[in-house]
Amino acid sequence: MLVVFTAVVVWFGRQIYDFLLPSSATVTLPSFVGQTLDDADAEVARLGLSSAVVDHTTSDRYPKDVVIMQRPDAGDEVRQGRQVSFVISDGIVARLMPDLRYQSMREVQLDLSGAHLQLGRVSYARSDFIPDGHVIAQNPAPLVSVHEGDVVTLVVSRGGRPNFIVPDFVGLTIDQARALAGDAGVKLGQIVWTPLGKTGPPHGMVARQIPPPKARIASFDPVALQVSAGPNESGYILRQVHVLVSVPEPQNVENGQQLDVRLSLTDATGRYDLYRAFAEPGQKLDFTVTALGTSLLDMYVNGALVGETRLGTEPPKLYNASQPSPSPAAVSP
Repeated sequence: MLVVFTAVVVWFGRQIYDFLLPSSATVTLPSFVGQTLDDADAEVARLGLSSAVVDHTTSDRYPKDVVIMQRPDAGDEVRQGRQVSFVISDGIVARLMPDLRYQSMREVQLDLSGAHLQLGRVSYARSDFIPDGHVIAQNPAPLVSVHEGDVVTLVVSRGGRPNFIVPDFVGLTIDQARALAGDAGVKLGQIVWTPLGKTGPPHGMVARQIPPPKARIASFDPVALQVSAGPNESGYILRQVHVLVSVPEPQNVENGQQLDVRLSLTDATGRYDLYRAFAEPGQKLDFTVTALGTSLLDMYVNGALVGETRLGTEPPKLYNASQPSPSPAAVSP
């Protein structure tokens, strides 16, 4: 019993000694920085040490899967069996710049955070078309290649004049109306080409507007125009609509994966694709759509319907051969 007890005490003491005091078998650590992870692991194993990756980070100096930091440092004396910890480069992570135009600053912060970009200098400018506090322009431009940590500068709207007095467009041709709107800083919205019958105004003449002349509106509120299709035209109403859509981000889609986006227009002429291409989540698509009669714009992303917008509805029959044509003021766009 004495012999066994003595052996246990000696063994236990040896373990404590080895734990508290360095072993004579020590290794001087070389520098692993700049080596690939596979090469560094092989060298660590050859030295009788162990290794572990404790972190990853982007780097514009070291390629992907290369050691950029180690602990303990190169030149340190360590015992065999000691763990060497590595920080590994993920390389330069390239992304597409989000489209921030027309967004509020809150939406901008969310998009930049998701893309790991930094908000830089923000300047302000007056805009009669972009609401106060929304982005007018950005640098880098939308959808160019950027890297994590890049700085983004913005031009943000301070709004326009507090209100506009709407000009009188009635009686002008559509070209004259567009020129007047541009000079007055008024934004035109939906333009509806309407068959007004034989007593209606000539083709291309503005018959009605909403809001009416001399009304006061905000700088970014649109003015809709009803334009005569001509005294010899009858039937469906033709609409020109400005459409701004943002590509959504569906679930179960990997980061950086482009989306198959299709905009399908259905009107009195049938159904056809207005747009079909690959796009990025958050990308904004800007169109002027011409549609005849009751019309519907559907958006599909990767083959799934994600939204639909009614552009216009054909009103009840405006007139027939046995009834006189209505005056322009009696026709609803």
